[in-house]
Amino acid sequence: MNNRLTAILLIAAAVLTNAAFTVLGMVFNYPDVLGEPVDDILAAFRASQTAVIGWFTVMAVSAALLVPIAIGVGRLSTRRAMRIAVPVGIGAAVVQVIGLARWPLLVPGFAADAASSDPATAAAARDSFLLAHRILGTVVGETLGYLLTAAWTLLVLIALDRTIAPRWFTALGAVSAVLILAGVLDPLKLPVVGIANFIGYVMWSVWLVIFAILILRHSRSRAATTNSALSGATRPVTS
Repeated sequence: MNNRLTAILLIAAAVLTNAAFTVLGMVFNYPDVLGEPVDDILAAFRASQTAVIGWFTVMAVSAALLVPIAIGVGRLSTRRAMRIAVPVGIGAAVVQVIGLARWPLLVPGFAADAASSDPATAAAARDSFLLAHRILGTVVGETLGYLLTAAWTLLVLIALDRTIAPRWFTALGAVSAVLILAGVLDPLKLPVVGIANFIGYVMWSVWLVIFAILILRHSRSRAATTNSALSGATRPVTS
């Protein structure tokens, strides 16, 4: 991992996540569809199954990018907070991939069985979908995902301590992390939690792109300083 690749992955993660979320909203009414009865969710899934599977796969890939991103960002500081941030970021990626992967891996089977003419098979499929949604989706993918993503962001900000970024960048990251963290309260069905979490992820996506730009600027600045020092060191001495 180098700074250029880290910056590219930061931008890719932001773009892929927002593209997948937008298209899923159009073809699957995601995430509002999750508030519908199970039969309606699975029927909507069957109606656009190929597109839904494809875009949830894209979203899972974008979440997985946090693994190399966490490693690459970890090279920017030797502080203890950054050493903690690296495994936290990897953990955030893992739990989100687990949560999202249920859509391409498990839900097609649940959707097919739920349409079975056998009432017992259909009922078992609905129960299995609900169980996977609660455990893999709500608990693992969402709750742990929100917690670890917010923690990674705050740890990175602490470790960098404005060494490569202005105060407003730190503030943007901190606010987005807090709003993302609000998502852990979503099971309580509080009216402001969903919109706060959504705004937090939009802000976080912007933060990722700005982070990439700052990393590239910092790399160019360091390279210019190094080249200038080497040029001065090799310049012949005249008397």
